Amino acid sequence: MAKSVTIYSTPTCPYCHQAKDFLKANKIPFKDVDVSSDEKAAKEMIDKSGQMGVPVIEIGKEVIVGFDKAKVKKALGIK
Repeated sequence: MAKSVTIYSTPTCPYCHQAKDFLKANKIPFKDVDVSSDEKAAKEMIDKSGQMGVPVIEIGKEVIVGFDKAKVKKALGIK
């Protein structure tokens, strides 16, 4: 079963766009949460990651801060 993927992002973040483009290119469905317009989601992201920076990518139970392609690939099990 595929792991659920959530990306906490803002519209102006270049690394968020890179992460989303990467997921789209690999046909990975994901939920995009805009923390610039959703205060509750922003708090949730900070609680999960301890970080205020975006993107925060949640893959299954794993939380990855920033767009670390190697970590994302490993968490998704793609080469």
